[in-house]
Amino acid sequence: MLLELAIGDAYGAGFEYADKELIRRQNDLSRYVKHPKHNIQPGAYTDDTQMSLAIAEAIVSGESWEPLMLALRFVEAFKRDPREGYAGGFYHFLQNVRDGEQFLRDIRPASDKSGAAMRAAPLGIYPTIPMVIDHCRLQAALTHNLPDGINAAVAAALMSHYFLYHHGPKKELGTFLEKHVDGHWATPWTGTVKSQGWMSVRAAVTALTRSSTMSDLLKACIQFSGDVDTVAAIALAAGSCSAEIAQDLPAHLVDGLENGAYGRDYIHRLDTQLLALMHNYPTG
Repeated sequence: MLLELAIGDAYGAGFEYADKELIRRQNDLSRYVKHPKHNIQPGAYTDDTQMSLAIAEAIVSGESWEPLMLALRFVEAFKRDPREGYAGGFYHFLQNVRDGEQFLRDIRPASDKSGAAMRAAPLGIYPTIPMVIDHCRLQAALTHNLPDGINAAVAAALMSHYFLYHHGPKKELGTFLEKHVDGHWATPWTGTVKSQGWMSVRAAVTALTRSSTMSDLLKACIQFSGDVDTVAAIALAAGSCSAEIAQDLPAHLVDGLENGAYGRDYIHRLDTQLLALMHNYPTG
């Protein structure tokens, strides 16, 4: 789940809000593309992955699921490995914040953008829908405490849960989401994806229901244009859990993902720890 999320994020980073002609010419999965304006190097992931790692680490730790613990995880993940990709205001906030207490004291969480949704996929590991929703609402409220921001995050978390726990076929994913969280998740998305979280989630659901392979899924996410690294991160995390989607991401995208201290090998190890929790959770 986490490895595919990171690949979607890193691949999408080269096309985020890029010209549609560039997408048409270069969205062929042949390589990671250098964004024409950003400094992010090809194969490097962004905030979508870094904050998802923080959430996954929090889950694996088994610590009490509380705002202070999560705020500390967010700060630690950034401080150990500062990187571009965050929204400007939040990037500077993380640069200046010292610890979890200051994070909670100084954050202004009135946002409906995609930050809480982009990091929500690991929460799908919890064994029941109420557990997923409760854990996701708490983490989302730290930074995106508006109804649309929280609902987008919950929907993103339930996407991976839907496939991990075999709730139904992928064609019914949107209908399933609409039963549990407010939003028009079953309505196909068309056009450019802007910064609101619900847009990224709806686009991800649309791409998932129309794709039968991970390669097609990744290209479909980028094809929307706009905030496509977030769309791809959400969609590929969920798609990696679906038995109906062939796991055929090109080896050169796997091998080309950054592999520093918190890169590909670390992500793979954390992924293994996260997914192993499924065997320990009671499901009755």
